[in-house]
Amino acid sequence: MTNSNTAFRNAIVAALGGFLFGFDTAVISGVEKTIQFVWNLSDTAHGFTVASALIGTVLGSLLAGWPAEKYGRKKVLQAIGAIYLVTSLVTALTPSWELFVLFRFIGGIGVGASSVVGPMYISEI
Repeated sequence: MTNSNTAFRNAIVAALGGFLFGFDTAVISGVEKTIQFVWNLSDTAHGFTVASALIGTVLGSLLAGWPAEKYGRKKVLQAIGAIYLVTSLVTALTPSWELFVLFRFIGGIGVGASSVVGPMYISEI
């Protein structure tokens, strides 16, 4: 594979961070009423459950620059990929509302971080 093909492939993979931002924001809409029913949530707890990922997104976008500068964009994007994997599995399988919210928040941090580090990496390659 040539360098330009490798750079293009890497840019496409890094650009998936933007896709994940929208996907993570929208994916909860299909199950939000079920979540409210399963855990018997008040309106406030239900709203917080839905918003927890967005709160993490803000935090992730604010904090992602420092590790990307210190450890490199590629390594940070790989760590973000691991965060996506772990948080999606835990939120899908947890029987606990508290863990669900916590891991949606942590997943949101990953989404926010990828929205910053992804474009940095693309411009770098």
